Amino acid sequence: MIKKTLIGLALAAAATVNAFAAYPDKTVTIVVPFPPGGSTDAIARVVAQKLNEKFHQSFIIDNRAGATGTIGAAFVKRAPADGYTLFISSLGPFVITPHLLKSVQYNALKDFDPITILVQAPNVLCVPVNSPDKTVADLLAHLKKDPGKVSFASSGAGSSDHLSAELFWQQTHTEGLHVPYKGGGPAITDLLGGQVNAAFVNINSILPQIKGGKVRALAISSDKRSPLLPDVPTLAEQGIKGAEVESWQAVAAPRGIPADVKAKLHDAIVAALNEPDVKDKLLALGFEIVGDSPDHFAKYQASEYERWKRLIETRKISAD
Repeated sequence: MIKKTLIGLALAAAATVNAFAAYPDKTVTIVVPFPPGGSTDAIARVVAQKLNEKFHQSFIIDNRAGATGTIGAAFVKRAPADGYTLFISSLGPFVITPHLLKSVQYNALKDFDPITILVQAPNVLCVPVNSPDKTVADLLAHLKKDPGKVSFASSGAGSSDHLSAELFWQQTHTEGLHVPYKGGGPAITDLLGGQVNAAFVNINSILPQIKGGKVRALAISSDKRSPLLPDVPTLAEQGIKGAEVESWQAVAAPRGIPADVKAKLHDAIVAALNEPDVKDKLLALGFEIVGDSPDHFAKYQASEYERWKRLIETRKISAD
């Protein structure tokens, strides 16, 4: 009896190992919680293509947009934790939106298995090219002269560009006027046209306009200058401390994914990010490759979660 039991356990273990070794043996769905065409969608498609090539299996994108990314996140939470449903998202659903909406149907820190942060990118503080504000000091003087009247565009309430502005106002003891748009494109259009006074914009979205002289960059929100904009100083260089912001995209899975599958996915994704054609393309767009460990991702998410929670509560920010 003992011998038969041991043989049964050995066979079960072997079957489990073989199942992991065979992963993936069917189509894998990558849920992106935003519409096609944005930064997160573009990065997800690059990753999906490389995983197709690596595993000789289909990795397809499922855009489940709505409710600032929470619809897609909740869908992934409910999916089987078998490695055949993945989640690629910007930082919003992971660390920001849970503090903005009362009816979020998931726990951002408990319902997902972190795999890796893919890329990160700073925001750039920009003003229209004909703005009288030539420097951050000029803009601060403008804000202090007309409190609550200097308009800052954003891609939407609770977005990283919106929160960059809120953090900037908090750290400089000033107050601007937030003007949310339905996406980054319309916000940039009105910034270029001079309908708003300023905006924090993701570097990958505004880089061509900066280099083309269509908008003026005053500062960058990272802790060091960007190699793509070496002449644009950081906020810290201009005396504004504690306003650093990095936008980021990451991949996760429903909580409970098998460890072997998680490790296999992590290694394949990080390798893909560092392939020369992928790395060069993403760097040219302003993205810094991260490719960290699941443990580091989890710790960073927890830190970011608390940071944005404090800001949102202090500034009484809502998504309405």
